Amino acid sequence: MSVCELDKDVQYALGIDEAGRGPVLGPMVYACAYCPLSEKENIRTRDGFQDSKQLSEHQRESMFERIVGAPDVGFEACILSAEDLSNKMLRASKYNLNQISHDTAAELIARALTKGVPLKEVYVDTVGDPGRYQENLSRKFPRLAITVSKKADSLFPIVSAASIVAKVIRDQCLRTWKFKEKGVEFSREFGSGYPADPFTKQWLEGSLDKLFGYPTLIRFSWATTDNMLEDHDAHAVAWEADVNDDGKGKKGKKQIQRTAALVRRATFMTPKSTRWNYYAKRGMQTATTSDF
Repeated sequence: MSVCELDKDVQYALGIDEAGRGPVLGPMVYACAYCPLSEKENIRTRDGFQDSKQLSEHQRESMFERIVGAPDVGFEACILSAEDLSNKMLRASKYNLNQISHDTAAELIARALTKGVPLKEVYVDTVGDPGRYQENLSRKFPRLAITVSKKADSLFPIVSAASIVAKVIRDQCLRTWKFKEKGVEFSREFGSGYPADPFTKQWLEGSLDKLFGYPTLIRFSWATTDNMLEDHDAHAVAWEADVNDDGKGKKGKKQIQRTAALVRRATFMTPKSTRWNYYAKRGMQTATTSDF
């Protein structure tokens, strides 16, 4: 997080964008950048900020350093790991990527306000329907003038700055990634993480384990991962679950969820269905913390 020299006597504009929404591996990074309203257009000509996708890696790195050193531009980032995304999207109560994105954007706005940034205007690159997204954010922050738009990273320089921050941080996360899995060596030639990238395809083919699936670098909630496990006959695991994983104690319906590794492909049975013989013969029942 970089805090600029805040001038509490002026109002600020804040832009939000993300990097890594589409890849099958690595984190999704959301970032915001903010500056005085009087500078929200000037920073394009002054600092050359533009959509990170239109810049080379060297140009992004150079502009990121410029953002860090700018006395009137601050930024904040939220890194959502592949493991975190998988856990959120595969939990019993549906939480899709659009909802995650919307909530993360709202969190960044809230963080800036908490730090005392005197915000007036907010610009967001849309995820999903821009009208509905803008309405939801405006309801949460009624005192702010919020604009949600397609191609906001090209239209608004402060969103361009946020785009650069998000992309540089994601790239850095991948460059410095350390595999948590012990006793296994994984190649670092995993490419950009996009399913169409030949390096990513080759890495997915060569790194799959039929029992454990993939390391935590991979997003198990992605169809690409699911299809790869299916195509390579990854082992299915079935277990009995009396309580959903949303922590609310609601009874689960019979359902099938295909994944692997920490989030395995599984068959869930309702509490009323026949218990497995191993448990039934021993009179074993599921216990929760409320039982103690």
